[in-house]
Amino acid sequence: MANFDDIEIAREFFYKDKFAVDTGVTLDELSEDHAICSLVVTDNHRNAYGGVMGGVIFTLADFAFAVLSNQIHQLTVAQQVDIHYLSAPKGKKLIAHATCRKDGRTSSIVNVDISDDTGRDVAQFIGTGFKL
Repeated sequence: MANFDDIEIAREFFYKDKFAVDTGVTLDELSEDHAICSLVVTDNHRNAYGGVMGGVIFTLADFAFAVLSNQIHQLTVAQQVDIHYLSAPKGKKLIAHATCRKDGRTSSIVNVDISDDTGRDVAQFIGTGFKL
């Protein structure tokens, strides 16, 4: 059963996550089994070489993980996360699609696939959530 009755209630709650919000992350879709978050890439997100900083990609993935984990069970915190950077983004927008892989009694596993608006696979994030 979903913890947030609708996406506006979830947005109001998660937009208190100032770091992600100030970075530009938005919550675009939310259901009982998936969340989609995105970020429009700006010059503020770039490293000295002109690429998107890994921390920006991680922040987007972590936010999507948090939204879906806490949609499944409040309060859930990250116990362990892993990210694999696959390709440098080429588009103007990053999209994170979070899906629940396992919803257990005390933990959950959430996969987050990050792509850009050209369809390029950017990163894969796997998070274990501990249900408090």
